[in-house]
Amino acid sequence: MPVSFLSRCRSGRGPLALGLLGAALGGCASVSDTISPAFVDPARYDLWDCKQLAPERKNLVNRIDELERLMAKAETGAGGVVVAELAYRNDYVAARGQQKLLEETWRRNRCRESDMEAAAPPAQPAAAPAAAVKPAPKSGRTAR
Repeated sequence: MPVSFLSRCRSGRGPLALGLLGAALGGCASVSDTISPAFVDPARYDLWDCKQLAPERKNLVNRIDELERLMAKAETGAGGVVVAELAYRNDYVAARGQQKLLEETWRRNRCRESDMEAAAPPAQPAAAPAAAVKPAPKSGRTAR
């Protein structure tokens, strides 16, 4: 009885498919981070002023750093490249696209770094201790 190619490779089929998928997605990871306009609304920041852009700018930098850390952490595990690509790459590309658009708006509005400090929330003053309140008497009588 002739043995087919698939039956001979059946035991090695799973790891082979996983390896090919990892190689394909790993190739995507090496592609430069060109930003596609499909990931970003081009009019998102059009009506924003510098005081609105400053905190968003800081938030995007933090988000991109967080995604880079998560992708690096995922890549250390088994099948990590696949996990990093599937779980984080789209969010990362979208955040980078938003950052690029925000930076263009920042320059177009002629915003300055000092606008970022002005957008920081002021320090909260310490809460004053509550004044000691004497409890009301429990009976209906009042003290004379």
